[in-house]
Amino acid sequence: MKKSKILLVDDEPDIIYLVRRFLEREGYNVVEAYGGREALRKTVQEQPDLILLDVMMPDLDGWDVSRTLKTDDGTQHIPIVMLTVRASFDSQQKSFEYAYADAHLAKPASGKEIVSAVDSALKNTGRDIEVAQLAA
Repeated sequence: MKKSKILLVDDEPDIIYLVRRFLEREGYNVVEAYGGREALRKTVQEQPDLILLDVMMPDLDGWDVSRTLKTDDGTQHIPIVMLTVRASFDSQQKSFEYAYADAHLAKPASGKEIVSAVDSALKNTGRDIEVAQLAA
């Protein structure tokens, strides 16, 4: 069973509920935040293994949250997957070039797509080593 901790950030409770269910079914531990400022606080408090981050939030958008975390020595190692309705090339480019995100996933995304993006981002950082060793 996977033991990675995922910080799930979205201002829509229904999205949080659905995505949380997808992740927990795969064995992930999920911590929630409902806005950008709360995401920054919870990242420091919880030290998640990955952040699944919405872009459009009322208090601080996901791009600014990601950029803040990726330019801080204490949090820059945490992979960030943007999960957003903004699917254009320009939005994807902003996720990577401005916000330094590790992946950009467009809503609506299936549970399988979300889990796959999370698994891939964790593998790319080597943070799933404990999980791989347990499965062997």
